[in-house]
Amino acid sequence: MKIDREKLRQCITKLKENRILVIGDLALDEMVYGDTERISREAPVLILQHTHTNYILGGASNAAHNVSKINDGNVSVIGVVGDDYQAQDLKEAFKKANINCDALITDNTRKTITKTRISGSCSQSVTQQIVRIDRQTNAPISKETENKLISKIKTLLPNFNAVILSDYHIGTLTDKIIETVVNLAKKNNIPVIVDAQKDLNRYTGVTSMTPNLPDTQKHVGFFLKNKADFILAGNKIIKETDCKYVLITCGSEGMVVIEKNNKYTHIPVFNKSKVFDVTGAGDTVTALYTLAIAAGAEPVYAAIIGNIAAGIVVKQFGCATTTVEEILNAMPEDIKLEF
Repeated sequence: MKIDREKLRQCITKLKENRILVIGDLALDEMVYGDTERISREAPVLILQHTHTNYILGGASNAAHNVSKINDGNVSVIGVVGDDYQAQDLKEAFKKANINCDALITDNTRKTITKTRISGSCSQSVTQQIVRIDRQTNAPISKETENKLISKIKTLLPNFNAVILSDYHIGTLTDKIIETVVNLAKKNNIPVIVDAQKDLNRYTGVTSMTPNLPDTQKHVGFFLKNKADFILAGNKIIKETDCKYVLITCGSEGMVVIEKNNKYTHIPVFNKSKVFDVTGAGDTVTALYTLAIAAGAEPVYAAIIGNIAAGIVVKQFGCATTTVEEILNAMPEDIKLEF
């Protein structure tokens, strides 16, 4: 398969044309910053003078944010928040990112998923993270909340061109919700892309999934060292889930697309320089991969687009996003793949 750069360019320009629905564990990253002042008399800890707080969309929310930056806000989220002030902060962050969050369900027995990172700095030093505080309810959602989510899914899903199931294993994506999404998507011929770290066999009947290399190895039970290993692992996942193809992300080694009939494509990282922060890069890959598939791109072309986008966001701090224009400008002159 020879990659046609003009065809790739056309795929990228079509990314804006489709509406995406993101369902999963919606999270807020609260970034608290301060300047070091002194050591506390109460305990051997730093005292920070607070300077500012940033709110960044994390978890499944980050996938939605990446989509919104590409398709001008044609994205909605379905998920659960608690009855707490973090829920309001999350809604404000969605509003600021031009993401429709009208389908959020409030469950006062759960916490809004929030990752608070406290970072400090002093003169002539870099800012460093000191501690992270996680707020979340790990138990599966209640039957009542599950039924409310399913009602939202049945109403909204047929209006979208693709669905992302983003599973951070914090209780939102139950078996019944997954089954509802898959059945309704098939009925409406809508692709479903899964981003999950484990239990991949739960996602029977989806279009594709985007596990990273370590999670893939854990799932299949062996190390992936060569082409034959990747084909064996990909075929195992395809057979277990009846999905059409699998995208395995491999960090600095790029990514691999496995399709049925032992079709293997290795896509290298196009630009390894200036990697600053890989946080959220997986969400970027999933978002762009999904947008491309929704636009009719072949799996390998969709993966290349996700690869280019990830190469852009890892040069930025925290959960970052990119644009169609940046992706077009970052297109490599020579795309060499291994088949």
